[in-house]
Amino acid sequence: MYVRDARNRDEAWLLDHIEAMGLDEVGFRSRDYVIAVDEAASERAGFGRVRVDRTDDGEVCELTSLGVLEKWRGQGVGAHVVERLVQTAGDDGFELVYAFIDEPGYLRQFGFERVDVARLPDHLNERLGKKQETVTPGAVPIRVEVDRFRMPPRLRQAFKRATPEEEETEPQEGPEDFGIDPDEATYKYDTGR
Repeated sequence: MYVRDARNRDEAWLLDHIEAMGLDEVGFRSRDYVIAVDEAASERAGFGRVRVDRTDDGEVCELTSLGVLEKWRGQGVGAHVVERLVQTAGDDGFELVYAFIDEPGYLRQFGFERVDVARLPDHLNERLGKKQETVTPGAVPIRVEVDRFRMPPRLRQAFKRATPEEEETEPQEGPEDFGIDPDEATYKYDTGR
């Protein structure tokens, strides 16, 4: 498993999964995303985005559209996507990274802390309001200082061993499922063979 920058050919895949997961696609640009990939099968497992907003007060950085395909969940994929995004933000000169999320407990394990809405930069306060109105009604603001981000060792180990969970297949239905005894039943067009 590894995390890489998204490429142009990932655009349709990203848009499909963003829509299917009901995530924020405002100002979509595939180049803002990173994608977790299983190198053995060349299968994409998760993704996320760094959104930079330029305001009169400067630039602010937000993590958004974080998603992991169901069969890859619980294996550190999302953690490594978040790590790569925070690292990218730091490389771009940001000291703080914000996120608006309805389940802040997940990001707290990396050092994110809740932010009072009154202390948000004006533009992010507007962004939070829009996100609450559209895709994430229960969103709360959280942030992390880039140099205080931490990856729990258990998630790093899980990512190294990540494999997709097998999807359950429905069993084939037989005549018995409909109360028919196949040894005794006759059919309208039975040829006697």
